[in-house]
Amino acid sequence: MSRLLTDEEIERQLRDLPGWSRDDASLRSSYTAPTFPAGIDLIRRVADDAEQMNHHPDFAVSYTRIDWALSTHSEHGITQLDIELAHRIAESAAQVGAQVEV
Repeated sequence: MSRLLTDEEIERQLRDLPGWSRDDASLRSSYTAPTFPAGIDLIRRVADDAEQMNHHPDFAVSYTRIDWALSTHSEHGITQLDIELAHRIAESAAQVGAQVEV
């Protein structure tokens, strides 16, 4: 099990995640893919990472836009797993040509 991060730890690590922000007990970001199939490819890639990590994001899709919300439900807040998954989402987004909404 992962421990909750402190406010300071979260803020420090968010500096390395452009377009990601804290919203109470979760991390949030939105990405826009160049096409609908590219957005679905992004979700598939993140799904593979999430399964490997056994840590699953909440997301919503609207055409080429994907909104992400990361939280460790068992801990009722943000843990290092959420930070790691945010980095993986950013990497996968870059691979499919999706842009973070800043």
